Amino acid sequence: MKYHLSHLEVNQMKKGDFIRINYVGRLKETREIFDLTKEDVAKEEKVYDPKLKYAPVPVLVGERFVLKGLDDELLNMNLGDKKKVSVKPLDAFGERDPKMIKVIPKSAFRQQKMEPVPGMIINMSGFRGRIQSCESGRVRVDFNNPLAGKELEYDIEIIEKISEPEAKIKAIFEFMGLEGITVKFGDNEVEIEIPRPLPPELKSHVTELVIKYVSTEGKKIEKVKFSEVFQKAEEKKE
Repeated sequence: MKYHLSHLEVNQMKKGDFIRINYVGRLKETREIFDLTKEDVAKEEKVYDPKLKYAPVPVLVGERFVLKGLDDELLNMNLGDKKKVSVKPLDAFGERDPKMIKVIPKSAFRQQKMEPVPGMIINMSGFRGRIQSCESGRVRVDFNNPLAGKELEYDIEIIEKISEPEAKIKAIFEFMGLEGITVKFGDNEVEIEIPRPLPPELKSHVTELVIKYVSTEGKKIEKVKFSEVFQKAEEKKE
């Protein structure tokens, strides 16, 4: 007896699929756009920023390359699908935590030669926060993510499935904002040339993903080697 997979079954997403998606993310309550990949929508909605790159983003399904609420929904979609998805705070940026609101002496800012004002974004010990108020020598700072406690809404589209092993590895680095890598496959191993040093923990994470999800000619990758290649910068002409 022969069994035939339907078109939908073949194209439905599953954990470990490498894909590219377009999306527009809004606050559900106000419809304000906070993130998007489509340049035409950015211009139409008057939120276009010439400093940003607008393009479909690579996603490894099931590995939290996107918010949990989106990642879970991708598993219910097929290649080419367009869908509107609502994401509760628990599956987005979490609920607001009152403990993340701190009162800091104004003198601490002056020691850093800063004059705190409400609305200012600051970075203290690696944590970003927004100043809420400055009163009686005390500064109230909210270190919650600005989207914490917000229900979000996404218009999402799966536009491409990435199949080639080399393209999958490059997609991982593209997601991290690193381009210009070179991939060379050997017998059950891959060597990745990178243009700048990577922290050990990042190399470890990339290695884990490659070994888990990438194979070439039907063979799983068992070893990942990194080599850092640096080139002399071109001298500017007078």
